[in-house]
Amino acid sequence: MLPREHRLVSGDDFRKATRHGRRAGTRTLVAHLWVPEGGSPARVGFVVSKAVGPAVTRNRVKRRLRHLARERLSSLPGSAVLVVRALPAAAEASYDDLGRDLDSVLERIAR
Repeated sequence: MLPREHRLVSGDDFRKATRHGRRAGTRTLVAHLWVPEGGSPARVGFVVSKAVGPAVTRNRVKRRLRHLARERLSSLPGSAVLVVRALPAAAEASYDDLGRDLDSVLERIAR
C-alpha cells in the first residue's frame, strides 16, 4: 500500500498530469509524469479501465502496480505527479514484466 501522502486522489491532478506531463509507454502500460512547482511529496495514481478485464483482474493489476510504484518512489523528482495507466496487455503480464515496463517508462520519461 502507498502511504497516504504519496497517493494521488485529485481528479484535477490526474488531468494536469495526463495533459501537461511527459508521457512514455510500453506494451502493458503508459505513464505520465508532471512535476509542478511546490514542495509536496511525490504522488502516484493509477488508471485501470474495464478494457483490462473484469474487476478481479483490474484489482490484481492495480495491486501489482501500487507495490511496484512504492518501491520506485525514491527515484521520482521531489513534487512529481505520476499517473500510470494500465493497458489490456497488463492483465496477462507477470509481476516481473510489469516491473520491467515501469522501469523502462520511468527511465524514458526522466531523459
